[in-house]
Amino acid sequence: MDGLNTKLHDIYDEVARRNPGEAEFHQAVYEVLDSLGPVVDKHPDYVDTAVIRRLCEPERQIIFRVPWLDDGGVVQINRGFRVEFNSALGPFKGGLRFHPSVYLGIVKFLGFEQIFKNSLTGMPIGGGKGGSDFDPKGRSDGEVMRFCQSFMTELYRHLGEYTDVPAGDIGVGMREIGYLFGQYKRITNRYESGVFTGKGLTWGGSQVRTEATGYGTVFFVDEILRSRGQSFDGRQVVVSGSGNVAIYAIEKVHALGGTVVACSDSSGYVHDENGIDLGLLKEIKELRRGRMTDYAEARRGAAHHVAGRSVWEVPCDIALPCATQNEVSGADAAQLIDSGCRIVAEGANMPCTPEAVKRFEEAGVTFAPGKAVNAGGVATSALEMQQNASRDSWTFEDTEARLAEIMGRIHDRCLSTADEYGQPGNYAAGANIAGFIRVADAMLALGLV
Repeated sequence: MDGLNTKLHDIYDEVARRNPGEAEFHQAVYEVLDSLGPVVDKHPDYVDTAVIRRLCEPERQIIFRVPWLDDGGVVQINRGFRVEFNSALGPFKGGLRFHPSVYLGIVKFLGFEQIFKNSLTGMPIGGGKGGSDFDPKGRSDGEVMRFCQSFMTELYRHLGEYTDVPAGDIGVGMREIGYLFGQYKRITNRYESGVFTGKGLTWGGSQVRTEATGYGTVFFVDEILRSRGQSFDGRQVVVSGSGNVAIYAIEKVHALGGTVVACSDSSGYVHDENGIDLGLLKEIKELRRGRMTDYAEARRGAAHHVAGRSVWEVPCDIALPCATQNEVSGADAAQLIDSGCRIVAEGANMPCTPEAVKRFEEAGVTFAPGKAVNAGGVATSALEMQQNASRDSWTFEDTEARLAEIMGRIHDRCLSTADEYGQPGNYAAGANIAGFIRVADAMLALGLV
């Protein structure tokens, strides 16, 4: 905590004391507080009114039991979570994550990040997050459906298009959203399509929502490049992960003239020097639910799989971490720096450790944080909510254009705010400060609630 502004020490200490054992949440709070020194020096009322302390405490934390029957008739028990963190700007908005690693600290870190991400979009949505330690991997459609129905039987009472609007995240795709929304509709007897985003196109979903987080990540990097008179042409790019965010980041990089030469999953990574074959990757991951080893087998001679190693050992100009939190260590950062990487943009939520971020900053590598870079997903969710509210449907081209415009505004807001507070070119500081000020001012306007 050596670099933390003295006015914020007590706030961080209080967060750590009141939330023991929640390392990811502590990390997320520290990372934001560390940027707010210039803000509280200029506007001490943010400390005096306890708005920062209130911002670090969720409005509501919901934990519940999720019992369900597997295909063998055996009762399984999982734990469900929803952290409704801050609604100063609008209804709670944030995804659901189904993964064995999920516990309260993960959900709180994600919900805290979501507050600032949603604020940066400029749209009227608050921040929240949820999920379960259920693992859909290897489960049948029937098992996933029964789990989702049990999960929603409890969670439905806390949701509503003007209250809390979930979406997908890791382990929660269109299949899971369908089962969750179907149970919500059955219990409430309302076709309240605005209560979920990430829905199928035939039942209230938005064009580009599937692609939005990956596309938005690349749009943000394109803005960085354009601000320097550069482009993706001829750039070598490495993407971690091979899920939804990674796939559509790869697609947009290729469309803008770059080449993604490597991507990964939990087993290791694939290096394809001529560029990842996107059609094959989609077939394996989206249709077959296969592994990167299957991709390497299909591309034998053109690509090779490296088991149990970090994708960041592949040289690149631009790195896009699109997998999960804390996946880029200090050692990974050193490898990227040594190989000539000049831009790191977080497609996932907090994938770079504090040590990695520090190394990038010291080496002059441009670092752009997830709360700005991957905000395209929730921005397009808000566009889906608009369409649901007006019973309208927009074209793919129109929605993508709106997404690109939003990402451009977020980029410019980060840069201008960083300049205003004496940290020119620092995207992380700009994102944290800009996101914070909009939420904090709304909280002050609403009174002590």
